[in-house]
Amino acid sequence: MFNIVLYQPEIPPNTGNIIRLCANTGCCLHLVEPLGFDLNDKKLRRAGLDYHEWANVKTHPDLESACSLEGNIYAISTHGTRLYTDTQLNAGDTLVFGPETRGLPDSYLQTVDQDRILRIPMLKNSRSLNLSNAVAVLVYEGLRQNNFTGMPDNLS
Repeated sequence: MFNIVLYQPEIPPNTGNIIRLCANTGCCLHLVEPLGFDLNDKKLRRAGLDYHEWANVKTHPDLESACSLEGNIYAISTHGTRLYTDTQLNAGDTLVFGPETRGLPDSYLQTVDQDRILRIPMLKNSRSLNLSNAVAVLVYEGLRQNNFTGMPDNLS
């Protein structure tokens, strides 16, 4: 379905939750090093429950190698000017998320077409959503846009 890229994730339970999300939706998870934890971290494994074996998880040394996938690449950022609902997401597209405490680096965002930097609307003084919640919002919006194609309980 979609490629989910986490750039230097820091909090094990968030990544564990995203592993579980990917196992249940068919998305491929790409982790960009350095990680803020060990992949065998107890909190990561607890959050992912027994879904690790069902998820396709790859690690990459840098953002460039993680984003060398086919399909459109979208950066998700509070600095985006386009709402995530205003773009058509397609199977094979890549959604790039930054680390929990600092988001995607400006140097990376400057390389992305402004129409491909998406944001999730929030109240004015809010900083950000929880990373695993933000990933879930985008993944399920993409699935909805594609009529949940490929899901066993497909609505079509």
